[in-house]
Amino acid sequence: MHSEKQLSTEIDANVPTAARMYDHYLGGKDNYAADRAACEELDKVVPSTRRLALNNRRFLQRVVQTLSAEYGIRQYLDHGSGLPTQDNVHQVAQRIDPTTHVVYVDNDPMVLVHGRALLEQDERTTVIHADMRETDQIFGHADTKRLIDFDEPVCVLFNSVFHCIPDSDTDGPLAVARRVRERLAPGSFLVMCQLVSEDPEVRAFVTNFMDQATQGHWGRVREPKDVETYFEGLEILEPGLVEVSTWRPDTEVAPRQLTHEWIEFGGVGRIPLET
Repeated sequence: MHSEKQLSTEIDANVPTAARMYDHYLGGKDNYAADRAACEELDKVVPSTRRLALNNRRFLQRVVQTLSAEYGIRQYLDHGSGLPTQDNVHQVAQRIDPTTHVVYVDNDPMVLVHGRALLEQDERTTVIHADMRETDQIFGHADTKRLIDFDEPVCVLFNSVFHCIPDSDTDGPLAVARRVRERLAPGSFLVMCQLVSEDPEVRAFVTNFMDQATQGHWGRVREPKDVETYFEGLEILEPGLVEVSTWRPDTEVAPRQLTHEWIEFGGVGRIPLET
């Protein structure tokens, strides 16, 4: 399994992070000049990125709404949750059932600071500082064990994060997804999507640019067929694995991805119920 030195709790304003760049694209204020400059450079080659980020956020909200309202999910474990914004997972889920428990996981120290400040008065929700590949650490964390009962169905989210980690037999996206799945009860859900492109030049540019900009805190832009492997053995909810703005849109006029130099691709899979 992935092993690395203790995560830094220092915030470096000079090195962009995926979480702060995402915050900027969503219109947030918890980002720095380096993050905004990186977004500006990225937009020169992949100009749909802001729309992509907004559509991804709406996808997350629709998924949580669906799983809470239609499937009775009352536990969420959100890997790579990012900086708090409007309608976070716990807010969407707790509107349906205020007793819902949510654990956010992120390796960005800024997320920890802002998240804990936001959730200080919410005993059913917490943020833990961990690398999403550290499954043992996350599942064994005192706050996770306090809030999540893994004998009952849970929704585990890997929303727009797998492109942040490299391929590896032990801690690449496929290995992490399988390791997490083994710990979940039947009827649990995995929500997984990541940035993909059919264009090899786009994949190469974004992968190299983000790897350099974040000083190695990046994996790669993949192809749809790579994401499909994450869902093997799962029951995939309709409409299947798709560009996420088309996953159960709220209305016929809901925003769609306008250009497709790269897209957010994925969906929702359920661990089959035992028969």
